[in-house]
Amino acid sequence: MEIRHTQLSDLPVLLEIFAGARRFMAENGNPNQWGDHTPTREMLEEDIAAGCSYVCIQDGRIAATFCFSTAGEPTYRVIREGAWLDDAPYGVVHRIAAAEQGRGAAAYCLEWCLEQCGNIRIDTHRDNKPMQRLLQRLGYTYCGLIDLENGRGERLAFQKRQE
Repeated sequence: MEIRHTQLSDLPVLLEIFAGARRFMAENGNPNQWGDHTPTREMLEEDIAAGCSYVCIQDGRIAATFCFSTAGEPTYRVIREGAWLDDAPYGVVHRIAAAEQGRGAAAYCLEWCLEQCGNIRIDTHRDNKPMQRLLQRLGYTYCGLIDLENGRGERLAFQKRQE
């Protein structure tokens, strides 16, 4: 597997991956995290333009996609019912989704992100049990709750530091 920046020409495949991810989430008890339309094409175009959208290539095809940045995350400034592992600079992963044929791709993407900066923070919906299991399997520590902007809900916050 390899990771590269997303190109605008990748958008049709990304939209298919996210449609499949929304179906998977709904079938696994998490219909509300991304609803019917998130992430939008516009969000993905903004990620690409900002240089923080990536794809994971497996067997010549896009197996997964994610947004990764080391610019910080404003919603992570306040954490409730817990604490971050440290105050060191960190990378954040958002909008990670794997294609149906992308076995192991999400884990590969998260490990790649950790290699880039050595300290990753990520959040997920309370109902996203598959993501919570993946984070636990990869050694992420549950740190507490963060609130999304504009009162759109809370998320479970996790962190992992490179050993």
